[in-house]
Amino acid sequence: MEHRELPVEGWRKVVHFRDDDANLNAIISVHDATLGPGCGGTRIFAYPSFEAGLEDVNKLSRGMTFKNALGGIPFGGGKAVIFADPKTEKTPDMIRAFARAVDSLDGLYYTAEDSGVTERDIEIMQTVTKYAAGIGKDGIGGNPSPFTARGVWRGMQAGARRVLGADSLKDVRVSILGVGAVGMELARLIHEEGGKLVVADVNKDAVAEAQDRFGAQAVAPEEAAAADVDVFAPCALGGSINAGSIGGLKAKIIAGAANNQLATPDMDLALKERGVLYAPDYVINAAGVISVGLEILGDWTKQEMTRRIDLIGDTLTEIFRRADETGKPTGEIADAMALEVIARGRDAA
Repeated sequence: MEHRELPVEGWRKVVHFRDDDANLNAIISVHDATLGPGCGGTRIFAYPSFEAGLEDVNKLSRGMTFKNALGGIPFGGGKAVIFADPKTEKTPDMIRAFARAVDSLDGLYYTAEDSGVTERDIEIMQTVTKYAAGIGKDGIGGNPSPFTARGVWRGMQAGARRVLGADSLKDVRVSILGVGAVGMELARLIHEEGGKLVVADVNKDAVAEAQDRFGAQAVAPEEAAAADVDVFAPCALGGSINAGSIGGLKAKIIAGAANNQLATPDMDLALKERGVLYAPDYVINAAGVISVGLEILGDWTKQEMTRRIDLIGDTLTEIFRRADETGKPTGEIADAMALEVIARGRDAA
């Protein structure tokens, strides 16, 4: 296997791996390891260029640094991408080769599921490396998607309390962009609480399922952000809040599972100036990696996961409070709080 370290200022280690025999072309990015080894999922995606994949993995790994810090687990930020179409190009040989790449970092990076990666893929990785997690065993841990969805649901409730004065999501209108594993479970939770759903996805079967199960209204993916709702929940790929979409927003709350929801950093302030409450993505979607972290540490219990998920709402409530007090946007407040945690970890080292 070929590998080369890519110099990226501010990142602990970024390595490009290639194994032509296994058709593997991957990048592992560790942003920060102050609190512990980098931890974050692997995404398999057919990026249009190497540069696009590199930019995405570095943004994602930086987000994991902040996510893990505010999630209260002793891990730094790490992420990986594999350049491939997961439906047509992914093979067991590719997954095993990637696991060898993970193992070569000697514990600097732990991986788990992300878009395009299944529990079966993690099982294959675990035959090669001990640095892969996210497999349920004896009622412990497992696929992080349901935990992520539940954390977003709790965060959405916190936002509804703040903006709408609502004790629950009953009759709250929510537009979900992306009804994959996380988005579908989020839709179920909202539906069972009495919320009203608008859904969009490039996968027409998933949209049809949401319509059948939850009575959801379907819209085209490009119309989801502008739907006439109370909450917009981006649950697909990042960048849905951008200069082109922000002007059409009718929702007063952004609370979704996607990573890197803001296409550019200035969207944080732009949302505030429009009177839109933004639940910072890496805070609200942290439950999945918290589950993986507790699994790695051997501290996973159902009771502990429930407690951690409930804390996501509490953390967001504190972010909203500080934002109101200081007049700063919520993303800036969340970053500051995460940096406080990392600084304490650095001082304690």
